[in-house]
Amino acid sequence: MPYLFEDFALDGDRRELRRGDDLIPVEPQVFDLLQYLIRNRERVVSKDDLVDAVWQGRIVSDATLASRINAARNALQDSGEQQRLIRTILRRGLRFVGTVREEVETTAPLEKPKPALGIPARPSIAVLPFVNLSGDPDQDYFADGMVEDIITGLSRIRWLFVIARNSSFTYKGRAVDVKQVGHELGVRYVLEGSVRKVGSRVRISGQLIDAEDGSHLWAERYDRELTDVFALQDEITISVVAAIEPNLRRAEIERVRRDRPDSLDAYDLLLRSLPDVYTFMPQGAAKGLPLLDQALAIEPTYALAHGFAAWAHQTLFVRGGMQPENREKSIRHAHAAIENGSGDAMALALAGFTIGLVEHDRRLADEAFAQALALSASCAFVYTFGCVPLAYGGDWARAIDWCEQAMRLSPLDAMSCVPQGIIGLGNFLAGRHEQAVAAGRRAVEMNPGFSILHGWLAAPLARLGRLDEAKGAATRLLSLDPYFSIGRWSAVVGLAPEIVDDVTDAMRMAGLPE
Repeated sequence: MPYLFEDFALDGDRRELRRGDDLIPVEPQVFDLLQYLIRNRERVVSKDDLVDAVWQGRIVSDATLASRINAARNALQDSGEQQRLIRTILRRGLRFVGTVREEVETTAPLEKPKPALGIPARPSIAVLPFVNLSGDPDQDYFADGMVEDIITGLSRIRWLFVIARNSSFTYKGRAVDVKQVGHELGVRYVLEGSVRKVGSRVRISGQLIDAEDGSHLWAERYDRELTDVFALQDEITISVVAAIEPNLRRAEIERVRRDRPDSLDAYDLLLRSLPDVYTFMPQGAAKGLPLLDQALAIEPTYALAHGFAAWAHQTLFVRGGMQPENREKSIRHAHAAIENGSGDAMALALAGFTIGLVEHDRRLADEAFAQALALSASCAFVYTFGCVPLAYGGDWARAIDWCEQAMRLSPLDAMSCVPQGIIGLGNFLAGRHEQAVAAGRRAVEMNPGFSILHGWLAAPLARLGRLDEAKGAATRLLSLDPYFSIGRWSAVVGLAPEIVDDVTDAMRMAGLPE
């Protein structure tokens, strides 16, 4: 029911505040605060009442509450000095003192609810226009340009369905309900945010929301100097896209766990395989592969399923007994991923990793990584998998650069044990053994069940003369991978001639078998 006062109209159903024909952008919490004050205008509303109604009892600082009250007053062209509409009652709370008329709609609303669109089988997202909180109309161009770049960046992720800019921007300037957006646009996830400029600095906030239940999956705030606008847009865009991809992947894995097994399509089957494949170990790979095989039986040209199957067979080959069948299958799936995945950065990264490690064709691996980065420069997955064949090929400086880029793009990624471990191996190859041990220990802490991490740690420990610790790391490696031997491993992964003696001699000192 709309509330009319002075020349304002507040519509709770549409969540809109208007002055005449002009729509006034209002943050959701500020809108709820206004609506609560107006609905309870016959009494004084306490701070506790507001916190319970607007923040559902969450702890809210006095500063936060004061800022939202000021924002509500500003939206109504009121102020703390005037208190024309929102009045502070000393030691008691607030009261809305404007004259309000409730408009009862006796005819059908002019705008009918939009019909619900079907949710696509694969993950879908809408990026809403970021709210300009600066009071500076010039910042609209900056915010809109950044949102357009984020939409473009997300559109390069092949497994993600992204709503086009023209549809997302119909919500510009409107206070919207995320569940309603998901309903109207047919998406599972919504990204929303805001931009606030103060002096020469700008604060950009973003949050990723599950449109089905309203839960928050990710939120981040970026504080930057506003110097080169386009460079800043690029930086934030890359950071946001890089952060969203692994968070969406985790959310999708949790979603498919709740679905009935007999309702799964190829994409759902792939998701179900990932927790096992992500263990990096043969037991997990063996458990995940039947699901990937089922996915490929449904969709034989599914490039990403081929990519993960290549990785799983590579795991079985290198750490599960070095059976020729696994090597052949890993290479076959890797080439199928390249053949069918020319536009899929993740599939190309997995293919490049497998081809570089198992087929030892580092030229083709580099081409796959380059193509993946051309598609999506913000895909941490590419750097995470690309750093391993780079290090094994002797290019330790570039490998370390790629590791640092992977962790900068996705600092909380479950895959971070790989770049962290390769930073250790790269520092070992550079002769920086103390740094190598520090990085190696961090990698092991992240994933103690990934066997080769212990080998990458044992080598620098041995070079430092810390043989007891080195032998302890070697023992843990062998407990996880009883098939490991220095000669077979170095030959299987194709260690470059210029590094093979350094690595294998150190592992030998640590007590690993020849």
